[in-house]
Formats: sequence, C-alpha cells, structure tokens
Amino acid sequence: MPQVAASTPAEPLSTDEVVALFRSRWQASYDMQIVTRRRRLYVQVMWAYLEQQSFPLTEDAYRQHLAEVLEVVNRLGEAGAVRDWLQTTKDRPRLGKALSLQLPGEGRLEEFLL
Repeated sequence: MPQVAASTPAEPLSTDEVVALFRSRWQASYDMQIVTRRRRLYVQVMWAYLEQQSFPLTEDAYRQHLAEVLEVVNRLGEAGAVRDWLQTTKDRPRLGKALSLQLPGEGRLEEFLL
C-alpha cells in the first residue's frame, strides 16, 4: 500500500511574495489589513494601493505594515489558506469594497484579540 505523506505546514508568506502576487493579479500593490469583528479575525485586501498618489505610506512604510500583517497570518498558521485565497479569488479590490477572508486560527485567536 502506498504511504500518504503527512501534511506539512505551508511556507510562511513573505512581503515580497505578497507584493508580487498583488502586482501579477491586479497590477497594483494593495494595502492589507487585519480586522477584528465579533471576536473573529479577518484579513482584508483594501482598495487603496501603493502606486496611488494619495496613498499615505512610503514604500518602506508600506512594506513594514505588510510584514506586520503577514506576521499575524504566519503565526496563526494560515499562510497556506491566505496564499490560496489570494491566488484564486475571482474578486478584485474596488473603491469602497475590500476583499475579506475570515481566519479560522484553530483556537489561537485569543492571543491576537484584546
């Protein structure tokens, strides 16, 4: 009988990977946020993007902010789910409408919620 390999955790998401994914999918470096609603965490891809004249962050500040968001995603063990979602979602960020993915977190959300 063939052996089934044990599933391994997904590689952590990096800032460079996410920026490249945004640019290849939507031709812009979109903002990403972690949002808490009703004791649930969501990752959201916002409609604002780095290449906009009115975007409030420099490229360095944008990358630092994105790294902080990805730190939460990676620590929750949700890098694979977020990566798959970003690669396959049919939607795109539009003015006033962010893309949103609930993070299950498997019982670890308490350390991220105040």
